[in-house]
Amino acid sequence: SSGINAEYGGCKLANVDIVYTPYPNLKKTGDMVAGQVGFHKNKKVVKVNVEKNNEVWKKLEKTREEREVDLQEERNRREREEQEELKKQKKLQREMEKLQIEKEKKEREMKSYKLMNADPEKCTSNQFDNESDAERELVDDFM
Repeated sequence: SSGINAEYGGCKLANVDIVYTPYPNLKKTGDMVAGQVGFHKNKKVVKVNVEKNNEVWKKLEKTREEREVDLQEERNRREREEQEELKKQKKLQREMEKLQIEKEKKEREMKSYKLMNADPEKCTSNQFDNESDAERELVDDFM
């Protein structure tokens, strides 16, 4: 890792300039070498001079962790987790839709029962009240 730092020349210097700029302000053209960038607007560039503090540097070096990362496996794992989450959301959505449909169906049934009971001609107990006397006699004779 120290070989990489030596390439950029900042590793051995007593102080370095740190450059801050928003990402869209970075300018990269085809004729630039690897690692070289320019800026669209110099007003958006902030440079801060930082002195090297050997005590802090040593503490950082002691706590450094370098891990071998399998990017393909990380991506596959993330995609699996996203797919599982998507399935859960779709399942929950289907259940909510099913409950809503059942609720609407029950409300329609209740309204149809209310309308049926509200009409006195459709009630079975009032069925014979509207019949003529001749019809009642025929029914009585039959029984």
